[in-house]
Amino acid sequence: MAAIRDNEALSRFELDANGVTAIATYKIAGNVITLMHTETPESARGQGIASRLVEGALQTARARGLKVVPRCPFVKLYFDKHPQFRDLLA
Repeated sequence: MAAIRDNEALSRFELDANGVTAIATYKIAGNVITLMHTETPESARGQGIASRLVEGALQTARARGLKVVPRCPFVKLYFDKHPQFRDLLA
């Protein structure tokens, strides 16, 4: 499985999978990261790529001691389905 990249220059997490790159854009203020938007190219949707990307982003936030504000509807849904990450909610 490909690793999640934190592209700090573009303020986004990236995951290469199945020949495409999925992204999750963010903003950081203090110790809070706001996940703004998640996007997977249409040709690669429904394969779990966005879920892997969000999981990696949340693991990165936890490792950095950041709280998370999920602005993206997909990220909000991910929190609903994965209670093990709810402690990260700001």
